[in-house]
Amino acid sequence: MSDSETLASNAIEFSVTDLSNALKRTLEDRFGFVRVRGEISGYRGPHSSGHAYFSLKDANAKLDAIIWRGVFQRMKVKPQEGLEVIATGKISTFPGKSSYQLLIESLEPAGVGALMALLDARRKALEAEGLFRLERKRPLPFLPRIVGVVTSPTGAVIRDILHRLADRFPLHVLVWPVRVQGETAASEVAAAIQGFNALEPGGPIPRPDVLIVARGGGSLEDLWSFNEEIVARAAAASRIPLIAAVGHETDWTLIDHVADLRAPTPTAAAELAVPVRAELVARVVGLEARAQGAMLRASQRWRGDLRSLARALPSGEALLASARQRLDLASGALRSLSRAGLDSRALRLQRASGRLILQSPSARFATARERRRALADRLARAGSALILTFREALTQAALAQGREAARDAARRREAFSALSRRFDQLRQEQGRARAERQGRLAADGERLTRAFERLMRARAERLASRSQLLRAVGYKNVLARGFALVRDAEGQPIRRAAEAPKSGLLQIEFADSTLSASLGAPPRRKSTRGKAPDDQGSLL
Repeated sequence: MSDSETLASNAIEFSVTDLSNALKRTLEDRFGFVRVRGEISGYRGPHSSGHAYFSLKDANAKLDAIIWRGVFQRMKVKPQEGLEVIATGKISTFPGKSSYQLLIESLEPAGVGALMALLDARRKALEAEGLFRLERKRPLPFLPRIVGVVTSPTGAVIRDILHRLADRFPLHVLVWPVRVQGETAASEVAAAIQGFNALEPGGPIPRPDVLIVARGGGSLEDLWSFNEEIVARAAAASRIPLIAAVGHETDWTLIDHVADLRAPTPTAAAELAVPVRAELVARVVGLEARAQGAMLRASQRWRGDLRSLARALPSGEALLASARQRLDLASGALRSLSRAGLDSRALRLQRASGRLILQSPSARFATARERRRALADRLARAGSALILTFREALTQAALAQGREAARDAARRREAFSALSRRFDQLRQEQGRARAERQGRLAADGERLTRAFERLMRARAERLASRSQLLRAVGYKNVLARGFALVRDAEGQPIRRAAEAPKSGLLQIEFADSTLSASLGAPPRRKSTRGKAPDDQGSLL
């Protein structure tokens, strides 16, 4: 038998309970009173039993800690997540899990831990950039068609979300699997948010209408991936409304501040994303019933109003009576106005014709011709008188002065010749001016003739339209449709039977002729047996 076998056979055998209790006594005896400095992590408040469970950690290690209910109630300094404290207590073990833990008796604050300081610095920087402003947060769609979920595909979170969505409003769900803890978790979550935003609407993979970024609860270290700046910026740049559901009610991360909406739990995120289909159906049914009831009540009210209005309306005869009277008055006024209008227009036309005749080309030509003839006569008389004057002057000069007079006569003849030539030039110029005036007179005459024709055509058309209107509204057309006009003996029209005289002559005008009739009771027939009556009576 070897030495190892001899030692193994001589070693004392312990049960698991004995060994656990021995270790527990050893630790409690060795570390009966210790002071430990560390950062509180994983604190969720007191348990339902009143005890508080969390961890103390530093850069390299983590120690589980417990505060019993009685101690917790007496503490002046309560534990807070991320708070660096100095804990006083003793080390003990928990045999059920083979783990050791610190039973804390008192706490003293030692400052904020490194992770909390880093988190607070990031939060302040992002808040200074405006990523937490309420005005940049978008409202969620009331009824999304597609919901995108960024979470771990193996955890209970995705099952809770799918189950809640199926219960409330079944729809299409796209899951982008990522790690939610570890070194690559932050980059994977940011890439998932960017990937969902890169999808084209209506493409082979439909673009979600709302995103849910979810993870279960955990300590500050477990949720640290959602405090990374890359995740917060990806959530802020998302064009799709985003719901953050990281951890439990008391857990807060940077993505909760940046997201459009924060849900306390992943299940609550599913409830915020979609409404309850049964409630919507019930609401639609209720609205439809209310609409039908409103339409029924409105139709009944309208029917009653219609009956009231129908009773309040006057009869057709009453409605037409005033219109008939106005038509009769208008017809009489139209006849008188039409006659007066035609007379006044005929008078104006006659006056205008007289003025046009005075300004006609023939009258103006005659006037110009008379003026030309008078001017020609005046020129002829002036020339003759001038010639006689010069001849007498020459004769007297020749007789009185001789040769000198002859020279003067020659000069005078030359002057007379010049004057004659000037007179001929003036006559030619007058002829040209007369020709120009005659041309202008001819052009003015043509314009006046055209204007007169246009005026006559316009007035003829206006007269024809007025005549057509008179024929349209006149009573002759009414007679042509089979009606008759009844007048009394004085020629006044009778419009109602009450206006007719008891007896006398009536004139009945038809479309083609007028007949006379008499009103009065027919004579009584006498009993004449065996003899034909002399008078058959009047039919009217």
